[in-house]
Amino acid sequence: GAQCAQTTRPPLLVPGQLSACPWLCSARSGLALLLHVSLFLAYALRVSLSIAIVAMTNSSHPRGWSGNLCLTDVFYLLQPPMYNWSAETQGIVLSSFFYGYGLTQALGGYCSGLFGGKPILGSGLLLSSLLTLLLPPAAELGVGVLMGLQVLLGLAEGVIFPAQYTLWAKWAPPLERSRLMNIADAGKKRGLFPTPNSVSFSLFIFPHSLFCFFFRFAGGVGCAWCLCWFLLVHEDPARHPWISAGEQEYIVASLAHQGSSHGHSLPLMAMAKSLPLWAITIACFCTDWMFYMLLTSMPTFLSNVLHFDLQENGLLSSLPYIGNGLGHILAGLLADFLLARRVLCTAAVRKLFSALGMLLPAAFLLAVPYVGCSSTAVVVLLTLALTIISTTGAGININHMDIAPRYAGFLLGITNTFGIAAGIVAPTADLQTGWRNAFFLSAALNLFGLIFYVAFGSGTIQDWAGEDTAVQ
Repeated sequence: GAQCAQTTRPPLLVPGQLSACPWLCSARSGLALLLHVSLFLAYALRVSLSIAIVAMTNSSHPRGWSGNLCLTDVFYLLQPPMYNWSAETQGIVLSSFFYGYGLTQALGGYCSGLFGGKPILGSGLLLSSLLTLLLPPAAELGVGVLMGLQVLLGLAEGVIFPAQYTLWAKWAPPLERSRLMNIADAGKKRGLFPTPNSVSFSLFIFPHSLFCFFFRFAGGVGCAWCLCWFLLVHEDPARHPWISAGEQEYIVASLAHQGSSHGHSLPLMAMAKSLPLWAITIACFCTDWMFYMLLTSMPTFLSNVLHFDLQENGLLSSLPYIGNGLGHILAGLLADFLLARRVLCTAAVRKLFSALGMLLPAAFLLAVPYVGCSSTAVVVLLTLALTIISTTGAGININHMDIAPRYAGFLLGITNTFGIAAGIVAPTADLQTGWRNAFFLSAALNLFGLIFYVAFGSGTIQDWAGEDTAVQ
């Protein structure tokens, strides 16, 4: 009760105001859809090499993608290229993306606060698309060049997700924040959809295995979408030429309490001393540890330990990712419903959804070693875990906006950097500790992160720079 009394509550609306500004078919819901597609493309570009590399390195084709072919050699074009890369080399090439990805998270958030989320996100997506077009010639030039290109791709993509938070700080009313941001974030999960069955997916899209055209297609679509992005997206409601006066007034009034974007200086010392920020950061690290473990290690567990054929069971192995995307949207709608009806305060809603997304998946993960050799039961548990872990999207992930909307992009960059570290370490720890111990370690980390978050998390705007004030 006392904790809720100190929590930020959305400003009360005049009766009838919400119905006068419905979020469906509005400019802000349009932004959510545009961001949904943009984040889907960003993740699709990110995993494009992961999709193609399996077939690129498992063929008897005597040539690469280049070379002078005579007419009698045209049939070679119908076969995928062959690169003699070991599994270790493939892992190094794919992981090199994260070297760049972690470096620009905080920088992207800072720059979007200075120059706006629209140009930073659009530039990152455009550069990612152009770099994807260069993947085939980079592979021809050697592993070192391909790794360098992957690092550059990571640098470009690192600015995208912090920039969207800067946009939402200007567009998302507190009572609609969860649903709008989770609709956008669900695009990331659709971008991950092909990864469990990458070979069959890539052959389905390109039956002739022309993977150079696969990259060209992905990069070309990304470039074309960036044109739509720069034409259709506007930095804030005041700059939108087609927004209704009622919607513009509703958004501006609902966000009037949070202040404008930050300037060149940041209250770094105050941030470093902020327990609510540390609570979010630690919880994000623990949750990302489990998420990346489920994403990368569980398919290996299914394949190597239970001998479950992911390719022959493509739809079944894709259910966890479908559930995760749908869970994001449903969690956002439910969180906003609880806030709008004032059933719970902001801090309580964030902690409730974080608890659901951290405890229940941990319980499902602990059950995996005890279901025997039933691959179907493991897939069911995995589906439930990845579906329910999505509720953290309406919890810790959005809590950045609650405690510091002016700095939300920069804060997401900080917490994402820790999350990326978890994504790099978790799969390695799984291999070194053994499966059962890895499951227990992940569950223990989530329990610790949740306890710390419940104890020190907040929904109150932090007065870091002397400009923001807590709204009771």
